[in-house]
Amino acid sequence: MPRAAQRFWLLKSEPEVLAFDDLWAAPGRRTMWDGVRNYQARNFLRDSLALGDQVLFYHSNAEPTGVAGIAEVASGPYPDPTQFDTRHSGFDPKSTRENPTWFALDIVALRALERVVTLDELKRNPRLAKMVLVQRGSRLSVQPVTREEFGEVLRMAAAEAPRSAANGSSAPAKKHAKRAR
Repeated sequence: MPRAAQRFWLLKSEPEVLAFDDLWAAPGRRTMWDGVRNYQARNFLRDSLALGDQVLFYHSNAEPTGVAGIAEVASGPYPDPTQFDTRHSGFDPKSTRENPTWFALDIVALRALERVVTLDELKRNPRLAKMVLVQRGSRLSVQPVTREEFGEVLRMAAAEAPRSAANGSSAPAKKHAKRAR
């Protein structure tokens, strides 16, 4: 049964695995989003993300940490091939091809944001107070985002970066990170 409306998501990535710039430079600006090893994040990826959904591409463990780009879900879910590869850090001996545990999907880069919208900025914005990302203890690599939250992040990216209270300078320039889930 087809879904009635497009959904919005935030996918986290770390500097040492996949940068938004790497996604942008990939053939067709497309890559497999793999390596998810948390059951709740897996359930979102397997059961809820769908072709055409919009994604905030978030850099964690980066300087600065924040939303760096916009991507789109470019495939449905399929078994994550890394779970079957004994040489891969994501190998799962309990997974079988007949009954896979972990799933992946493809994403395609749509555009880099004008600037990274930092986690600190997101936390200070009252319009984002209920966003999963800013909740205490929120560590999921795949998170739902409301249409309003998505739009607010885009609005923030187009605005000038706030000045740092410590030194009066603007937030650091964009530095794209790599993926890890």
